[in-house]
Amino acid sequence: MSVEEFGEPKVIHYTKVERVEVRNAEKTWIRVLISKRDGAPTYAMRVFEMEPGGHIPLHDHPWEHEIFVLEGKLRIRIGDDVYEVSDGTAIYIPPNIPHEYWNVGDKLLRFICTIPHKPTAPT
Repeated sequence: MSVEEFGEPKVIHYTKVERVEVRNAEKTWIRVLISKRDGAPTYAMRVFEMEPGGHIPLHDHPWEHEIFVLEGKLRIRIGDDVYEVSDGTAIYIPPNIPHEYWNVGDKLLRFICTIPHKPTAPT
């Protein structure tokens, strides 16, 4: 495997990546840390930041999610189940399962979310 095939290594502090408001969500931003644009062949890594009272409405799509809560209190609906989690929690959401997020704490919620590159996956 070569740099030509997979791009250059990337080392960057997350705060150096532009924070963009998430469409169709409330008080929620995303930073796309690593993506196809960086030469990553398989996954995109993103950091979500959600203010208190923030919400990402119920939705689904044909790719999985792996989430790691860095800080804050998250209520997450996955299918028919609802969980309240906080710092240090890892979450797997299978493809095509409806899911929804709320910041139920009084501080910023921040989590890492990785998704595979798919033709329909926004990276």
